[in-house]
Amino acid sequence: MKNIINLDTVDKYNSLFGLETQHPLVSIVDLAKATRQPEDFTCNYGVYALFLKQVKCGDIRYGRQIYDYQEGTVTSFAPGQVVSAAFDPNVKPAALGLIFHPDLIAGTSLGREIRRYTFFSYSSSEALHLSEEEKGIFIDCLNKIEAEIHRPVDRHSKRLISRNIELLLDYCMRFYERQFITRAKANHDILSRFEDLLSDYFKNEETLKSGLPTVKYFADKICLSPNYFGDLIKKETGKTPQEYIQSKIIETAKEQILYTDKTVSQIAFDLGFQYSQHFIRVFKKNVGKTPLEYRREEN
Repeated sequence: MKNIINLDTVDKYNSLFGLETQHPLVSIVDLAKATRQPEDFTCNYGVYALFLKQVKCGDIRYGRQIYDYQEGTVTSFAPGQVVSAAFDPNVKPAALGLIFHPDLIAGTSLGREIRRYTFFSYSSSEALHLSEEEKGIFIDCLNKIEAEIHRPVDRHSKRLISRNIELLLDYCMRFYERQFITRAKANHDILSRFEDLLSDYFKNEETLKSGLPTVKYFADKICLSPNYFGDLIKKETGKTPQEYIQSKIIETAKEQILYTDKTVSQIAFDLGFQYSQHFIRVFKKNVGKTPLEYRREEN
């Protein structure tokens, strides 16, 4: 089995490519200046990373899927992700990136908001494709961060660096939202497939084997990461996948309450609930009545 490199510090990442470390917690990486080029390696990220690829020079693999990571794309990684990379030894890598340690943003507004940037957990075929104008904005943000890194440290340094990183991440959120819109046809196909899979889950009584449906189940079926899948569905419909799933559960529950003689406990079990009390709470929260009240009033 291939050895896994634990990239838990900024310096370890820079050392992997023979780059100089200017700041222990943050670095602007220019792989065109690398003095070392590993060809095939797997690493466990302990830092946040964001890269703009400027030339096709190899494949990045996360899990079983290869990133949609060609020229002019951005991809990102978060602590805890294991990523494999295979670089073409005949091509000089050309990528600009940002590496920062979680300690850098501890106690800052970015530290409180970092979970909002869900693209850090996107995976296969989910890289961000930038226009020329967007590339310019991305690089300008990196330049601002780098300029601050090279300034003498003072009491404003940490906050200004984290705010500039936050600005870059906000732009990436905007660019991803633009990408969701420009890929509307493909996204609509994903939504249709999700709706079909959700219907089949209940029709085929998958609940009896697997319990209540989860967002991860459908994301895996469609070969997307849960975060990307969730953001895509929310962008297309205004609802989260979990809200979609819950609506389907309530719709199916209503049919069984009105058109079968099953007890509430039987219906709860058939829908994948472990406890009937949980089903009753969910049903009442969504319908405003208990299952028995609904059956009595609607029949």
